[in-house]
Amino acid sequence: MRSLREELRQASEERSFAGLPMPRPDSGRSADTPDLAGDDLVAFVERQVAEHEQDLGPDHPDTLRSRNNLAGACLQAGHLKQAVSLSERNLADSERVLGAADPHTLTCRNNLAGAYEAEGAPDRAVPLYESALAARERVLGPTDLLTLQCRDNLARAHVLTGNPVLAVPLHERTLADRERVLGADHPDTLLSRCELAHVHHVVGNPARSAELFTRALADSERGLGPGHPATRRLRELLAHVQGG
Repeated sequence: MRSLREELRQASEERSFAGLPMPRPDSGRSADTPDLAGDDLVAFVERQVAEHEQDLGPDHPDTLRSRNNLAGACLQAGHLKQAVSLSERNLADSERVLGAADPHTLTCRNNLAGAYEAEGAPDRAVPLYESALAARERVLGPTDLLTLQCRDNLARAHVLTGNPVLAVPLHERTLADRERVLGADHPDTLLSRCELAHVHHVVGNPARSAELFTRALADSERGLGPGHPATRRLRELLAHVQGG
């Protein structure tokens, strides 16, 4: 599933260039950030943070956003302890400066949960995802794209903590909302259908899993094309489920 997730997330980013809706990135990465990766990206964002702290002060919203970007860059580069430490500070500073219900604070809470999850502590991530989801539903609305993204994160964390049954209704609701908001063949909708199919396979419902993967494959062939990497991966997953 990991490779399929990445392929569909990449397809979602590519779809956004056509002007179609997609979730706003939780990292808050600015549009003028160069196309860098790894330690090069970390060094670039570190310079941004230093400039903002010097020019605007440590509590300016732009400084808080750049520090959030730095945590995300560290996470992408595999510097997990640094990402967790920065994310913890970002959440505390955002709650103090902007308030607990500010959308940026909710992003920081979601991102700290993601850092804990990446570090191998999904049990620490679950309550943060739950808190962020409840607040996003209240502040942004139950079908805002960031709310849907957070619900998807919580469902995945439940699977990682050995509670896949708790993930089923979360994925079902996210799938229904994404299908209504984005359409059946949007990559994010495909991802929700595949996540639900995967969870049904985990909980011992192979027939329902195969049914969902079959529908996802048809939608992917129509929306992304029969030769897309995500479509090819879906064929493999469907064959695996059908083969028992």
